[in-house]
Amino acid sequence: MNTTFDKIYKNKRVLITGHTGFKGSWLAIWLRELGANVIGYALDPPGEPSHFEATQLCEQITHVHGDVRNHDLLMLTFEKYQPEFVFHLAAQPLVRLSYDEPKLTFDTNIGGTVNVCEAVRKTASVKVLVNITSDKCYENKEWVWGYRENDPMGGHDPYSASKGAMEIVCSAYLRSFFAKDGRGPHIGFATARAGNVIGGGDWGKDRLVPDCVRALSAGLPVGIRSPRAVRPWQHVLEPLGGYLLLGAVLRQGPQKYSGSWNFGPENNSHLTVAEMADRLIEYWGKGSWADLSDPMAVHEANLLKLNCDKAHAELNWNSILKIDECLQMTAGWYKAFYEGPKTKSMYQFSVSQIRNYAERMTANKVK
Repeated sequence: MNTTFDKIYKNKRVLITGHTGFKGSWLAIWLRELGANVIGYALDPPGEPSHFEATQLCEQITHVHGDVRNHDLLMLTFEKYQPEFVFHLAAQPLVRLSYDEPKLTFDTNIGGTVNVCEAVRKTASVKVLVNITSDKCYENKEWVWGYRENDPMGGHDPYSASKGAMEIVCSAYLRSFFAKDGRGPHIGFATARAGNVIGGGDWGKDRLVPDCVRALSAGLPVGIRSPRAVRPWQHVLEPLGGYLLLGAVLRQGPQKYSGSWNFGPENNSHLTVAEMADRLIEYWGKGSWADLSDPMAVHEANLLKLNCDKAHAELNWNSILKIDECLQMTAGWYKAFYEGPKTKSMYQFSVSQIRNYAERMTANKVK
């Protein structure tokens, strides 16, 4: 797997915030298999089960229990482990929860990002910082073309607004402290924006695939809130491959690659929620769904697309998996978890999916 990233992570100290979350745990495994010394800083997983617990990831990496809102503990962690690469994924990641907990959302997503940037600014060992935000950082007009990296930030709901604000915070730190203009040490610093990710091990609340898996594994109909909403679906390994590629080029060319980047799926992966549920049920083997749409429900975007021309042209990054492949991989992971023998290692199962994807990523890079 190292060939894709020119062995740049091998034996390097890499700190991941939010490694107990869905995307963070997959990223930690991938980095561990690349030979990195991974330090994770996060709160407990949001619930049980979780990908973090199912893979027993705690046994494979250095695990630090901490909140990104805790500036002092975060600083102590940076001082102790002196990371060279930092991937910041810790967040309050849910739109609907942001309506119930707006202060928590802003404190975590904005304040936590400031704390990470401060820790990086004061830790000389750090050479690369990749901050993961969201496609929802854009001021969404729900038009049919994809948003480019230089489109305006915005946000109707507290979650989206917090992600737009994170981008502004990162831009200020890049230009004020990390740019090579004589005022501070230069590091490679980028923000990465991706669409709706799916994959094995996600049991997050109010998310389509986890909602489907919980219902299907219990033999119940899947409740769908917004069957006609269109989302840019992609397997979790697609944007993670982009983040790792971005981290690698930032180490080699920080001035050239610092800034913002989109990592979204191709247009054929933009499906309605109803279409996604139908296909996942097909790959599961049985099941049904029920329309639970409520005209009085809180606002959630119906259409949002990313333009990824910049990543295609400058990073040679492309979405590799077709939507049906994404769903087959996802359903396969969950079926292995629910139906496989108790001795089955979900860590190794996850590694096998990463290896297969990495082989295709390397082949695509060579073309």
